[in-house]
Formats: sequence, structure tokens, C-alpha cells
Amino acid sequence: MAAEDLENYESDLELQLYREYKAVVGLFNYVVETERRFYLANQVDVKTLTDSGEVYFELNLTDAWVWDIYRQGRFVKTVKVLTFKDVNVEELNRDELQIPKEGLGG
Repeated sequence: MAAEDLENYESDLELQLYREYKAVVGLFNYVVETERRFYLANQVDVKTLTDSGEVYFELNLTDAWVWDIYRQGRFVKTVKVLTFKDVNVEELNRDELQIPKEGLGG
């Protein structure tokens, strides 16, 4: 497979993933970003832990969707994530996810 073919294949996968994200984002309450992954979830529990002076985070997500182009099953019932970098959790505002019936123009 040529480098250009591989690049096109990955671009197509990313576009499919973005379309899937747009289709499912309204089903979830939270957006969660870690150093390695991006998640949508309906419940999020974050614990800050320490071990020998090192700080890390344990996340437990329920009813989640995982942003990963190589993963076949992106919907998961529960996810446990350990990360040593910052974690960003945002509650989604469902009103911002809706496009007005009049459209975006005035």
C-alpha cells in the first residue's frame, strides 16, 4: 500500500468517525478528554490518587462512546481509565447541540 493510499484510508476513517460523533453526541451528558483518548459519557467519576508522591487520576465512565478510529465497538457500558496527565471533563449543554429549525442564517 502506498503512503498516499494509507493517508487517504486514515482520512476516510477520521471522517466516518467525525460523522458518527455528530450523530451520537446528543445522547451523552459529558465530554471527557485524557492524554490519549476522547470520550462521551453519561456518568463520570474522577478520583485523584497519589502513590509515592506521584499524582494520577482514575476515571470511571458509564454508558460511554470512545473516539478511536481503529476501534470496532465504540459504545461501551463501563470504562476505567488511569492517566497521569490532566483530565478535562465538561458537561454538555444540550441546547448548544441543536441546530435551530430556521437554520443558521438570519
